Amino acid sequence: MSMLDKLKGLLKGHEDTARQGVEKAGDAFDARTGDKYQSQVDTAQEKLGEQLGTQEQRPPTDDR
Repeated sequence: MSMLDKLKGLLKGHEDTARQGVEKAGDAFDARTGDKYQSQVDTAQEKLGEQLGTQEQRPPTDDR
């Protein structure tokens, strides 16, 4: 059993809380780095959401 499978088992039933934690951690990281790595953080948040089965529909961002 992989570590990801163990985490999924622990989070079962708490997907919304896990998604909120991932979003909050990413936002805190963005704040501390001055959004220098915002696109990478957003990608990581999306990938974690996909892996945990908690993918939330997010509107596309305009990075102009």
